[in-house]
Amino acid sequence: MLTDTFGRIHNYLRISLTDNCNLRCFYCMPEEEYSFTPNDKLMQVDEIEQLARLFVDQGISKIRLTGGEPLVRKDAANIIARLSKLPVELHMTTNGIRINDMLPQLVDAKFKSINISLDTLQPGRFFQITRRDYFDRVRANIDLLLEHGIHTKINMVVMKGINDDEILDFVAWTARKPIEIRFIEFMPFSGNKWSSNQVYTQADILATIQRSYPIEPITAGPHDTAKAFSIAGHAGRIAIISTMTAPFCAGCNRIRLTADGKLKNCLFSTGETDLLTALRAGDEVLPLIQATISAKAKELGGQLTTDFEHIDTDFLKNRSMITIGG
Repeated sequence: MLTDTFGRIHNYLRISLTDNCNLRCFYCMPEEEYSFTPNDKLMQVDEIEQLARLFVDQGISKIRLTGGEPLVRKDAANIIARLSKLPVELHMTTNGIRINDMLPQLVDAKFKSINISLDTLQPGRFFQITRRDYFDRVRANIDLLLEHGIHTKINMVVMKGINDDEILDFVAWTARKPIEIRFIEFMPFSGNKWSSNQVYTQADILATIQRSYPIEPITAGPHDTAKAFSIAGHAGRIAIISTMTAPFCAGCNRIRLTADGKLKNCLFSTGETDLLTALRAGDEVLPLIQATISAKAKELGGQLTTDFEHIDTDFLKNRSMITIGG
């Protein structure tokens, strides 16, 4: 088992397939023109499978595919097919644009859940945030997932003055659809122009919802990142990911493998370990993995604080969100 110095066992691996994306969300991708990682620097299909098997041998029981946008990879279907044969729960986070193109492969792979990133229910605002006109396609593809019985969650990054006025619209969606809306506090990454006055906190979100809906907390598991709530009579539910104001580091069981084969022991960690170069050189990879887990900080990568109003992004050392893989 992959255990750090704080006794946390890591059984959840997030694998980024690419830093490429068919959207240009301002908080994720710093600039419209972006230099994506060349293909030969990315993990190839065999390498992804080989590393995934190594992690599974060390106790990983859940794998989430991320990006960029994981489904823009031309060989995404092959990767999904191979990983689906491993003894793990398979999950994915996607922007939903290519769901209809890949539906047969997704159904065959028996995904435990698929998260769709969607920050607005307004077509015009969708274009403003993403700089692309795919709103109708994403909404149709969410319905497509639900029609095929795939557990679907919606990730909404709540940003003050941008989309916080839509919180109740998202909650209303759960009345008729068996989806989970996950409200996420806005987090700082390299180049995403984060500022503390844009953070709509967990307390803000709850206050907004409770003015219109009676909500009941759902007992959380030891590794849950989201605090879930039910609403009587609703087919779905809501949840809040409070990374900035109430982090959940004590129960963290997650590690991240970037598309270029670097292992990060925390979303906010300053360091990373190059597994891909070692793998290609025929070197032992497991000791690198174990050392990276052992070096994991107690919380927030050792560089952030829950006193988010005083975070100085000029001194933040991290990649952009799109190159980490969420």
